[in-house]
Amino acid sequence: MSRALVVDGVIAAGVAAALLVAGLSGMHAPTDLDVLGYAALVAGGLALAARRRAPIAVLAATAVCGLAYQAAGFEVPVVAYLFAVYAAVRAGHRAAAVVASVLMLVAIPLALLASGVHDTGAAFTQTRDVLQLAWLIAAGAAGEALRQAERRADEAERTREETARRRADEERLHIARELHDSLTHQISVIKVQAEVAVHLARKRGEDVPDALLAIRDAGREATRELRATLEALRDDDKDPPRGLDDVPDLVRQARTTGLDAQLTVEGRRDAVPVAVGRTAYRIVQESLTNIARHAAAATASVRIDHRPGTLVIRVDDDGPATVDSVPGVGLTGMRERVTALGGRLEAGPRREGGFSVQAELPVDPA
Repeated sequence: MSRALVVDGVIAAGVAAALLVAGLSGMHAPTDLDVLGYAALVAGGLALAARRRAPIAVLAATAVCGLAYQAAGFEVPVVAYLFAVYAAVRAGHRAAAVVASVLMLVAIPLALLASGVHDTGAAFTQTRDVLQLAWLIAAGAAGEALRQAERRADEAERTREETARRRADEERLHIARELHDSLTHQISVIKVQAEVAVHLARKRGEDVPDALLAIRDAGREATRELRATLEALRDDDKDPPRGLDDVPDLVRQARTTGLDAQLTVEGRRDAVPVAVGRTAYRIVQESLTNIARHAAAATASVRIDHRPGTLVIRVDDDGPATVDSVPGVGLTGMRERVTALGGRLEAGPRREGGFSVQAELPVDPA
């Protein structure tokens, strides 16, 4: 049994016991409804055991129990209902809590009137109503305050996870770029020189030394292994890599947030390397994420243009971007990905308003 369930059970038992003691110690004339009143006191408290799993049902149950024992002649505060209001607001059901509380404020005087309990005067009635309203507001405010605190804590945790993941991506891409810049060129030179030497030796009819053949074969193998290593460093998913075929899903997801996002694909689509398709997907994903979080835009357009030897991705929005906009971590990560593939990225405010991200990625196998 989880700790939360144990805590809820203890609170429910405590509230039920407190209500029962208050009912037993109260001064009222015995009636045939006493059994019903005691049962309602206990049931209202015990219902709080399910306040996390079914806050609306508990809200209704405690309200009915509160009205029941008030109508039976027990002038006991509706403490269980206050706990239920707190739980409902904390769970995000503010409208239901407000409607139920308004109905309770109207129904409690009617229940007291039906019970035959007479107040000492108008002043007492007004004081009681004010206290009931104050306690309801306090319970709702406490629930809302804790809900907001939990939401901020969840958002902070999610932000920390995203920051850590982006830093890991940046470090991985930095390593890939360094390997690409420092090793690929040297290994390619060695391989080409060895292949030229082998070609010239055979053209002259000379025997090719075994060492030269070993150098040529080693250069080819090193090139393949380096390419595989760079692919692994650029790939940050354990699942099959995302690519151009998954971009429509990103656009559809963006529309669910209220953003009017449109996708346009132009040109003849030829075979696109996996790394290029994955980078294109990440560019669109990061761009749409930035628009949803920071741009306050109403519309966004995603354009994918298949050109000879080049794949162009452009994402525009109509948000209030300015020339003072500073590139963030997302744009830096996109630039790292594009640079590692030998492409180029441009990002900045548009003259007609909004922000634009455009990436050109080489797709020529050579």
